[in-house]
Amino acid sequence: MDKIDAGGLELKDKLVYLNRVAKVVKGGKRFSFNAIVVVGDGQGHVGAGLGKANEVPEAIRKAIEQAKKSLIKVAIKEGTIPYEVTGVFGAGRVFLRPAALGTGVIAGGGVRAVIEAAGIKNVLTKCIGTSNPHNVVKATLEALAQLKSIESFAELRGKRAL
Repeated sequence: MDKIDAGGLELKDKLVYLNRVAKVVKGGKRFSFNAIVVVGDGQGHVGAGLGKANEVPEAIRKAIEQAKKSLIKVAIKEGTIPYEVTGVFGAGRVFLRPAALGTGVIAGGGVRAVIEAAGIKNVLTKCIGTSNPHNVVKATLEALAQLKSIESFAELRGKRAL
């Protein structure tokens, strides 16, 4: 996974999941919040972050900061991905398949947020195993990080791409 500096990128953020957590203490319940946020520029850069705080806006801000630090570059070919790939994180598996022009993003929840933030326009996806947003988002990022462009394969082999 290549980390990208967020300095010059115009990033858009999307809240994937917000969770309220209750801690029972002597005087009652203390509530805190977890936020999963995905950021991307729509040009092949995407990252995700988890923020925890006692207020929702603060949790979202922390998640955005963490997401900016975890940006990766995604290989996109003509609005879709170059080939089929499966990402695994914990019990979550995400299967991504390239799709023809005009198909759109066939994905749900966390996968859709990551795919759209990356700027992929046509893709078929399937979540296998858990639907836990934490694991699904991380599995999707892991799958996208596995993708390599034709140019990078040609460079590894010491040839030029056709």
